[in-house]
Amino acid sequence: MNITTRTGRRLAAAIVGCCAILLPGAALAAPATPSAPARAAAHAIVPGCETPGLVIWLDTRGNGGAGSVFYTLKFTNLSGHTCTLNGFPFINAVSLNGSLLGRRAGITGGPAHQLILNQGQTATAALQIVNVLGFSASRCKPVTAAGFRVFPPNQTRAKVVPFPFGACSASGPVYMFVRPVTK
Repeated sequence: MNITTRTGRRLAAAIVGCCAILLPGAALAAPATPSAPARAAAHAIVPGCETPGLVIWLDTRGNGGAGSVFYTLKFTNLSGHTCTLNGFPFINAVSLNGSLLGRRAGITGGPAHQLILNQGQTATAALQIVNVLGFSASRCKPVTAAGFRVFPPNQTRAKVVPFPFGACSASGPVYMFVRPVTK
């Protein structure tokens, strides 16, 4: 007939041929039906990990070097449900009476990624504590801290983690640095 009709037929035949080649591979790659947990997870929004549902603790086996010691701060989900953590914890040194000492830990590293923690799972954040004796005594006013006040990422309530260490009592130099939570 005319050229448009032949071109249309050829184009349709090419499309059908391509589909015949690609469709079996796609069918083999896709699961027959998603499992019930997969369907539920696809529709559920996992809430953030709230401070009361977390056990926050410090692995005291530090790794020292270059005037600092690096520790692992841990966040264990004991909330009874799956929850998410995303970002950096806020950390302050505290005295025995709970007063804040010096400046809040600086944040370093990144980027942060959202973590899904099932019941009983633990996320970690690397914590660097600088030897405060390297700062001038007048800027730092060194003391021994009783521990840390830790705010989990995106939370407004904190928990205190007992751990004595050298801290600055003045608002001078930043002497702690924290990385984002990871698994």
